[in-house]
Amino acid sequence: MSVVIVVGAQWGDEGKGKVVDLFTERADTVVRYGGGANAGHTLVIEGKKLVTHLVPSGVCHPGKSCVLGDGMVIDPHTLLEEIADCQSRGLLMRNELLIGLGAHVILPYHKLLDGLREDRGATTGRAIGTTRRGIGPAYEAKAARKGVRMRDLEKPARVRELVAANLDEMIPLILHLGGTAPSKAEVAKWIDDALAAGDKLRPYSGDAGRHVARTIAAGKHVLFEGAQGCLLDLDHGTYPYVTSSSTIAAGACQSAGIGPTQIDTVVGITKAYATRVGEGPFPTEIKGEAGERLRIAGGEFGATTGRPRRCGWLDLPALRMGVRLSGMGSLALTKLDVLANLGEVSVCVAYKLDGKELDEPPTDPEDIARAEPVFTKFPGWTKLPSECRDVTDLPAPARAYVDTIQRMAGVPFCLVSHGPDRTETIRLIDPFAAAI
Repeated sequence: MSVVIVVGAQWGDEGKGKVVDLFTERADTVVRYGGGANAGHTLVIEGKKLVTHLVPSGVCHPGKSCVLGDGMVIDPHTLLEEIADCQSRGLLMRNELLIGLGAHVILPYHKLLDGLREDRGATTGRAIGTTRRGIGPAYEAKAARKGVRMRDLEKPARVRELVAANLDEMIPLILHLGGTAPSKAEVAKWIDDALAAGDKLRPYSGDAGRHVARTIAAGKHVLFEGAQGCLLDLDHGTYPYVTSSSTIAAGACQSAGIGPTQIDTVVGITKAYATRVGEGPFPTEIKGEAGERLRIAGGEFGATTGRPRRCGWLDLPALRMGVRLSGMGSLALTKLDVLANLGEVSVCVAYKLDGKELDEPPTDPEDIARAEPVFTKFPGWTKLPSECRDVTDLPAPARAYVDTIQRMAGVPFCLVSHGPDRTETIRLIDPFAAAI
């Protein structure tokens, strides 16, 4: 039995989908434990692309159990669309999906409020850059103990009572932000649609935490899949430019309902460079034409929103912080191929702030924004061989780059990805074997 957590080590979009897909070969169950449809994980199998937002990235392995944990916030209509898409491809049969009954439901008024806040923030200079998927407002309702859960969709009277209580407080805020109060007919339709979606999802729903615990107790391999990245964690990220849930490895235990002693190892995912979506400090960001070239080369456009991602050089202080926050035992390096043909590659190795050199980012976002990154430059390399199976197959400059990052991050690489397909991967450590 081995229990492995996969988390993003940066600001999300590190390539978790591909890595989880690869590790699922050894797993029996894959558990998505936090966030919602603000995540977008792209899988490329034999040239065919599948994008998941809620369904775990292990979905492309028939016969594996996919679990949506109680710590998630779920848009039932988005989930039904994903299930239909997967099943049209012969994936995700009914006994392969379990939705936690304790997961909270995203309703249209959550999305309405999310969008209004972003619009107001854009005019005041305080936009967060959310996906407008209703994630934050749904987690707010959860914390206020007024949220609608998946189990509630079995009880129409309870849903109507909860929605009425939520809207009683939210409508004044919606009006204050320049929105229009929904009509009674509109609210009734929202409720009816949610109940109808709940009926369709009921065969997939159950006690997710107990299922995961029993799977672990049976001696099987369990893989936990995080969303976003460590630096977007609600408590430890670049607040307030963060998501609304725990994105570090510890969040897997809380959200899935198992104890921390069950976890064997944590794998962090990092790109060979850095990206960020939305607002927030990003000291190594590359502006102008050079940043646009990197964006296009890496296909850096959000799988969820289509928004262009901000691109920059790899930030080792931020990476070291991610390693510390999640107790990572190894790292998976992705998108090494994107840096080919750049001529020269830079890496931030430290920050300078008020005359001091820092090996991790400062904790205040204003300090991060004014910190001066200290760069080391590396010789570039040409296009990587498509048949790389070992680090010795890499060109010498690329190999030196990989070795330096591994040494300065303080943990070994378990794999190096040099393309989107499963086959374009150098496998170095099997986390399930290493955890035994």
